[in-house]
Amino acid sequence: MAELRYRAGKIKDPGVHKIGIIALGSHLENHGPALPIDTDAKIGAHIAFQSALETGAKFLGIIFPAYELDEIDHGVHVSLEELKENVICTLKSAKKYLDIEKVVIVNAHGGNIPLMTELWDIEDKTDLSIIFNNKVISSEGPHGGSGELSMAKVLGILNENEIENQANVDEYEEVGLHGFKKARENDPNIEEGARDVEENGVYVDEVYGKRLFSLAINSVLLDVEKLLDF
Repeated sequence: MAELRYRAGKIKDPGVHKIGIIALGSHLENHGPALPIDTDAKIGAHIAFQSALETGAKFLGIIFPAYELDEIDHGVHVSLEELKENVICTLKSAKKYLDIEKVVIVNAHGGNIPLMTELWDIEDKTDLSIIFNNKVISSEGPHGGSGELSMAKVLGILNENEIENQANVDEYEEVGLHGFKKARENDPNIEEGARDVEENGVYVDEVYGKRLFSLAINSVLLDVEKLLDF
């Protein structure tokens, strides 16, 4: 077997070769007329890939399925158990073939947050140390709102001809999760986001989008630092 040059290239520390960064989003859900149905997947993949470039950690790609609460019906999702099993299978494969020991999961879909409660079991079944990074979700604001629009502008995936229609919540109930009454009743954060879109509409600001990406990427870089020290 060839002796690999772990100190070659631009890396933060040779230890990053034991760390993988993988994106978790959603590929099949409505985000209003201005955003594609795989917005979360593309945002998560961008954050994970850029973080891997900056640290030298291994970029592991993206998890395909996603979970969502039953009361939010705006796309095609799987059960939490199926998502968990897919994550376990994917990470086991990465460990086997890429010799990793630690992983940062970059989540860009709010519906996936319950997976955090299963993290201990995922770590146990993969024998990996895992950090679940949720920074972009906590920063971007309402679903299909100004944060996602602004990041989509940065990525070049925004249909600018439809921006004026994005805040038409009567037609596009998924924007701000406006049309999902039960979810709004159960979660104050969802209610706040829905009211924000209803009362203030949406906007696109490329500078804001870049700041959100910078905030999310820097958060992943900090997680890589934690894993290097662990």
